[in-house]
Amino acid sequence: MVALRQANRAAFPEWHNAPVPSWGPPASRILVLGMAPGQRGANRTGRPFTGDHAGKLLYATLLKFGLARGEYQERPDDGMELTGCRVTNAVRCVPPANLPEPAEVRACNQFLAGELQRMPNLRVVLALGVLAHAALLRALGLKPSRIPFGHGARHALPGGLMLADSYHVSRYNTSTRRLTAEMFEAVMAGVVAEAG
Repeated sequence: MVALRQANRAAFPEWHNAPVPSWGPPASRILVLGMAPGQRGANRTGRPFTGDHAGKLLYATLLKFGLARGEYQERPDDGMELTGCRVTNAVRCVPPANLPEPAEVRACNQFLAGELQRMPNLRVVLALGVLAHAALLRALGLKPSRIPFGHGARHALPGGLMLADSYHVSRYNTSTRRLTAEMFEAVMAGVVAEAG
């Protein structure tokens, strides 16, 4: 990851090319957890899910459910604000081939654990995909094999935390209709209701 980041800095010096910070109020009751920054998305813009296809469905849905305000224009200076949730990734830097290796997920897990501790009001984590689901469980000291991922599934975790699962909002999943806007909105409706 470090070598890729250095290569990106040389090739695209105007890009963010650094660990992508979480976005949204830490006092939120909802955390949306993705996989990793996209090469030409968050790695370029410095804001999670911003500038790539996945952000279109994610942010349209957050706006629809009143968890954000403004207009998503695929750039960090678009004026959009998250008001009812926080967004982060299991891996903080863009991975080679846009797919994190298990060692990279493990290396970043301490940052995810710290993120959870910074959110005192957290009630629900929406995991986008199997990787995010497993990373959250590891950050909480739980075994992913005991709590299987399932789109639309909700899992009660220790401490009163709820884990909600959705297929990732990736271009592949939406293009193949494995995940539709209606399916994602149904999951989000449950997340909002659970968060109160």
